[in-house]
Amino acid sequence: MTALPTVLVVDDEQRSLESLQRILEDCFDVKTAVSAEEAEEILENEWVQVILCDQRMPNVSGVEFLKSVRGRWPDVVRMIISGYTDAEDIIRSINDAGIYQYVTKPWRPESLILTLKNAARLFELQRQNELLAIELKMSSERAENVIATRRVELKQHYRRDDGIIRSPDSPMNEVCARIARVAPYDISVLVTGESGTGKELVSRALHYNSLRWDKPFVVENCAAMPSELLESELFGHKRGAFTGAVEDHVGLFERADGGTVFLDEIGEVSPAFQVKLLRVLQEGEIRPVGRRQTRKVDIRVIAATNKDLEAEVRAGRFREDLYYRLSAVTIHVPALRDRRVDIPIISQTLLDKAQKQLGKRVKRLSAEAIACLTAYHWPGNVRELQNEIQQVLVMGVENEEIGADLLSSRILRAAPADEGGEIDLIGSLDGTLRERVESVEACIIRETLIRHRWNKSRAAKELGLSRVGLRSKLERYGLEKVEGLDAERRRKIAS
Repeated sequence: MTALPTVLVVDDEQRSLESLQRILEDCFDVKTAVSAEEAEEILENEWVQVILCDQRMPNVSGVEFLKSVRGRWPDVVRMIISGYTDAEDIIRSINDAGIYQYVTKPWRPESLILTLKNAARLFELQRQNELLAIELKMSSERAENVIATRRVELKQHYRRDDGIIRSPDSPMNEVCARIARVAPYDISVLVTGESGTGKELVSRALHYNSLRWDKPFVVENCAAMPSELLESELFGHKRGAFTGAVEDHVGLFERADGGTVFLDEIGEVSPAFQVKLLRVLQEGEIRPVGRRQTRKVDIRVIAATNKDLEAEVRAGRFREDLYYRLSAVTIHVPALRDRRVDIPIISQTLLDKAQKQLGKRVKRLSAEAIACLTAYHWPGNVRELQNEIQQVLVMGVENEEIGADLLSSRILRAAPADEGGEIDLIGSLDGTLRERVESVEACIIRETLIRHRWNKSRAAKELGLSRVGLRSKLERYGLEKVEGLDAERRRKIAS
């Protein structure tokens, strides 16, 4: 059995320490310490992967303790937990002690466990990276050839099909054609669309079909951090530029020199940062925080947003000049509900990937399951579909077909009445009162039948109907089980 990752929790409050231990002990080998001295003794004798330390402790703060840990045990992933979220405090923590994550109180158990699992995974990747670094030193020429080969393969993948899964008659074909026309030209591109539609995928397709394909492609989510940290992350900073800046930091723009920078959620940046970003686009130069001199950078900027930036400009929340600099060309990614013809092939692709990741094999999605997925309106787009596919794979039986009964109830409520239509609980509430009630009734009956795998006796019992009464309603609403798909749809899914 694989040993659990070891997590050291440091907190001078005994009750808090016991609470954290109870929550974490199922997933980790938890060590506890009420002081920095006790924690150091554990570190000297135990193989610790992650430290979770409280900021407010007597004699020595959490940041000061983790700073000393960084010097003596640099491989240990360091995390701090605090009820204070001052931006300057966060910056100092990240720079002084090399903090991996700043956890704020009150924390949620499931979120904390996931963060710690990611930290433990980071520790393991660091160890693997050290071993790989040793091997690469011994075979640098071979490594260069491998990297070059992989870059070519990646370029060919995006050039062959843009990396975008779609059917032959997909609305995405127009988007991909636009990508092919725009990619070779060294101009800024604004990618718009709802969250989860695949804007980053479009940006990667633009990069790998451009003349910069063999240079870095870096991604930054502009909504993920305050403007102060975002400026430092993108432009870099000089040692001593602010509290906690103990060494020079090279920003992402400089690291991506010659390549492409993808700025996600660009509509979330502050007005002050918009001015600085505009200078980069206009002059092609950056000024690291704390420095007077500027540095030239050669980058292509691709930005993405789920907001209507033109409306933001009219409202005075987004600079007009920056908007026009970013949107030399605009590419809009349609929502998944507007490209339903792609849902079967995307679902099968996501199922294949999930099987590899989770190590579980099933035969396929049933025709009825695909019909239900196709009918749903997917407010979370491809990201929501991916989560649903992972869920049904986990719940499904090994080496068997995944049926519609495993789908979430919200999806079943939008299930199609037949292969050519659908019953939508929200969208069909038009007409007279009787027509609206019948629409809802038909939706409820179909959902119940699917959950019971079309066992009419069980469905009738749950609904409080007789079999004769249920049969009558099925005939009235034209509700029938989807037994299969036409040959053309089966061919698309299989391919």
